[in-house]
Amino acid sequence: MEMISFLDAVPFAETGVWNVPSTGSAIRRHADERGNDFSALLLAMAGHDLRQPLQVITNAHDVLAQTLISEEQREELARAEDATRQLAGMLGQLVEALQLRERSGDDLHRLIPLRPILEDLAAEFAEAAQLKGITFLVTVTRSVAFSHPVLLTSMLRNLIRNAIDYTPAGGGVFVTSRRCGAELRIEVRDTGVGIRAAALSRVFEAFQRADASQADGLGLGLFIVKHAADLLGHRVEVRSVEERGSSFTLVVDAAP
Repeated sequence: MEMISFLDAVPFAETGVWNVPSTGSAIRRHADERGNDFSALLLAMAGHDLRQPLQVITNAHDVLAQTLISEEQREELARAEDATRQLAGMLGQLVEALQLRERSGDDLHRLIPLRPILEDLAAEFAEAAQLKGITFLVTVTRSVAFSHPVLLTSMLRNLIRNAIDYTPAGGGVFVTSRRCGAELRIEVRDTGVGIRAAALSRVFEAFQRADASQADGLGLGLFIVKHAADLLGHRVEVRSVEERGSSFTLVVDAAP
């Protein structure tokens, strides 16, 4: 499949590693494990407790559907219902991911066909791109990745959302993939504002935004992408030129 080439690759800078005494390392590792367990517990509790209000919202949709008269009102309710369904689905996936995380790292990897993931993401972001007045094209593929469906979908969702957010009207966002030997390269390219060269090394840090004028969001999207990729043993490559756009590529293992 033809790859949309864009700019020169700029690898993500590796962080430094501090040398600490073995006893200190063991204490810090134990503290980190307890912190991770606590975070996982909080997320699991949230996943459980949020199901009830979501069910209330779903029931309210059913009641309202019987009282609305105009076609416009029905369309608005249908959109709200779709959003609620997506939220419930993502919540279920989050709980599944937490359960998988408790197992060994090998259990995280499965054979994942890319086509359903890309088709779902294309449908999910089509309206947002249309409302903003930008071209959004997703090229589906029959390739199969060796990854995790929840984490891979989340990484691509964050990259696509960022690309749409930072692309002005009249621009474009393009999602393509191709196999290179034993690897799959899934690229999300945009013609947006781009990233300053001085900021490239920090784009994967928490609470960082490529464009400070963007007030929405916490600046966690690329942070999540990088950490999910590290967990799965994937790579993330970024290429960008200010005022010309950016390209983020997930490099994952292809199915044998």
